Order: sequence, then structure tokens, then C-alpha cells
Amino acid sequence: MPKRQVYLLSPKELGPETIAVAFAKTSRSPESFRKIAAELTEESSAKFHERWVVGYGHASVAEHAVLHIAIENVSRLAVECIESNRLASYTEKSTRYQKWDAGSFIIPSELDDHPLRETFIQTCKLLFDAYAQCLALVRATVESQNPRCENESDEAYDRRIRSQYIDSCRFLLPAASLANLGMTANARVLEHAISKMLSHPLAEVRETGGEVKEAALAEIPTLVKYAASQPYLTETDAAFYHREESKKNPVKKSEWCQLIDYDPAGETKVLAAAIYRFGEVSYARALETVRSAPETERTKLSESLLGALGEHDTPLRELEYTTYTFDLILDQGAYAEFKRHRMMTQTPQTLTTRLGYALPRQIVEAGFEASYRSAMETAIETYEKLAGWNPHIASYIVPNGFNRRVLFTMNLREAFTFCQLRSAANAHFSMRRVAQRVAEEIRCVHPLLAKYLHLPEETWQAIEAQYL
Repeated sequence: MPKRQVYLLSPKELGPETIAVAFAKTSRSPESFRKIAAELTEESSAKFHERWVVGYGHASVAEHAVLHIAIENVSRLAVECIESNRLASYTEKSTRYQKWDAGSFIIPSELDDHPLRETFIQTCKLLFDAYAQCLALVRATVESQNPRCENESDEAYDRRIRSQYIDSCRFLLPAASLANLGMTANARVLEHAISKMLSHPLAEVRETGGEVKEAALAEIPTLVKYAASQPYLTETDAAFYHREESKKNPVKKSEWCQLIDYDPAGETKVLAAAIYRFGEVSYARALETVRSAPETERTKLSESLLGALGEHDTPLRELEYTTYTFDLILDQGAYAEFKRHRMMTQTPQTLTTRLGYALPRQIVEAGFEASYRSAMETAIETYEKLAGWNPHIASYIVPNGFNRRVLFTMNLREAFTFCQLRSAANAHFSMRRVAQRVAEEIRCVHPLLAKYLHLPEETWQAIEAQYL
């Protein structure tokens, strides 16, 4: 019997397109990967991809070509498009652990020679000045509540308390703020990502898409060379985009998180799927078994499915057979973290100032409320001036503290991941509030399974009262 082998096809020795071909050829070649790879050249690999991936549409082969792309000094508004690809991986500059320097914002090229350009610049400068003042004042408040430990260095002390004061001050940073991010993606995903960027209404995003394509072509000259703007994306955007005439969209406080759709039979379907997985009956028979079972038996099945779940365990995939759809309003800073949960289906609305803004309690305690509100009101005025001309450009000026609406659907398995991760003690208070509220809504409709959502002992109401 041949000996089992496990080894790397190292990107230090082989290009990503060559690795992709080596893996592709195993479907029809009995040779080892090493031997297949040894017979390949960059030229022969490119020809293979041109014929099979591009010509015949065997796009899955491109998934074996993986790139790591560094993208620097793009706006946080542009980051949203770049990071909107479900099957890529990202790490970006954090608004919680880093401080933004004055002038770290983009001036969109669309504003060149436009009469509102100076207004945009001055508003950004005002927001960054307010941010810097806020950092100093809120830090002083945090220091008074968190004394330095004996022999604790300045660096260690700042590292310990940094997120506590930056968490509130970040609400002032506009979407024009510049960030860096690292992106890891395979060529199939990357081609789609580039096409989306090239089809975007913002020039910055289109230009970034062109630069990402140029950088990728140096490593994978065949697999992304046909990535281009897609008329479907641009035409659909133009057809559906509608700007509300109302300057404000007041929302009742209780309506910021609404469960608008779920499957009443969701728990039954999940338990039946578990029976199906480990048994030998049809799904219809498994469903009938669960439907006819007394409550005590359904409780035992739930315990068997989730009772042994550890803190770092991932629930079985059978939890994906029930989903929940929410209409959520959260501050833009929180949305920047929320969007990372790409296993969900998310539909965010355009970023505006029309849903009001959050006011962190620390800012009030630091005596900065009047200045904070003044900066936010200036942002509102500038936003409305810009929105009358170009709503997409207007979004650049919106600070993190303003609310944003997003529709999202997630399954119960993702709910376990999201709620438990984002309710942790080290999570931002805006995200803890969302996680606790989402968990509460799910527990109300599916208590049998959702009782295994083990979250910290705090409520979203308590988080609001303490932090906002």
C-alpha cells in the first residue's frame, strides 16, 4: 500500500498559478503533486489557465492561487467595498487600538475644482481637531477611574486603558479617515472583488480596484486579467438608488433592532437534521419524529445537540437549517465591526447623517458634550450640502457616531458565533449592545436551542444606561 504523504507546495518555490495547475491536474493524472509541479513552468501554467479557467470556465481551479495584498491609505468608506467579499480574509487598522493623526483623511477627486471642496476639508479638520481634544479629555477621565499600577510603565499603562478612552472618541472620526488593511484571497474571489471595485460609484474605489488588479497581475498574469467593470452592477445601482427627500428619518428607540422574519418551525428542523445526520431515516421521517415528540423528549434532544458545547467549540452545521432576519440600526463605528461577519447576508443602506447619532457617556463625563454636538451638527450641515449634489460623496463626511441601517439574515450557527464573540467583556460597548439584543430576540422565538447561547450576565438595556 502506498505511504500516506502530507506536504506543502511552497509559494517560496512555485508561483500561485503553477500551484493551482498542479492541484488541478491531479484530477486526471496519477502522478504525485511534486512530479506534476516539477514538469510545469510559468508559461505552461498560464496556457493551462487560459484554456481551462478562462476558455472553459473551470473557475474552481483559480481558488488554488492565493495572494496576500497590502492596501494602504484608503478611506474607511472604500474599505467597505474591499471587505465585502465573503470568502476572503481581512485585517484592518483598528479604531479601538490606534489613534488617528490630524490630516489622515481623503479628499475625494470628485471634489476637485468643486465649490464644496473647501467646506469638506474644513469639516474634516474640525472633526479631527475635536477627536484630538476628546482623546485628551476622556483619557484624563479614564485615568481618574483606573489608577496606574505600581511600577507600571507609561507604555504598559496606556496599552491597558487605551481602548477605554478611544472607544468613545472614535465616534468623531469621519468615513473619510484613512486606514490600512491586509487582504488574503484566492484568484477566483479576487477577480470578482476587482470587478466590484471597478464598478463602484466612488472614484477612489475604482482607482483602488485598478491598483489591486495591477498588483495581482504581477503574480497571476492570467487569472485576473479579464476582471473589468460590470454593467450589471453599475446599471442596477443606478436603477434602484433612491434618495429620500426627507431630511430626517426618526426612529422609535425601541425599534433599533427588530426581528422581522424567522421560521416558527426552526427548532424542529434543526433537531430533525441532527437525527438525520446520525441516523438512517429520511428527513421527512425525522421531522415527524420531532414534531410528535413530547416537550421532555425535545428538551433531551436539544441537550444532546448543544449541552456539551464548550466555550471555544463551534456548533454542528445542522444549526444552519433555521435563519433569522433583522432590521438593525447601529452606529457606523459598530457597523465597521459588524460587517466582518460575512457569513451573514448583509444589506447596508448608504451612510447618512439622517438617523441621528450616538453620544457616549464618557464624553459627557469628560465635559466635552457641547463640543461633540457642535462637531456633529457641522457634519450634518456639510453632509446635506454634499448630498444635494452627490449622496455617495456626502457619505465620506459622516462620523462613526451616526446611525446606519442594515438588513441582515443569519442562521443559528452564525448567531452562536456572533453573539458570543461580540458580547465578550473586551468587545466594544456598541457591539455588546447589539449582540445582547440579537440573542434576546432569538431566545424569545426559539428558547429550546437559544438557551445554550451563553453570554455574559448583562443586558442591552444596562449597556445603554452605562455607556450611551
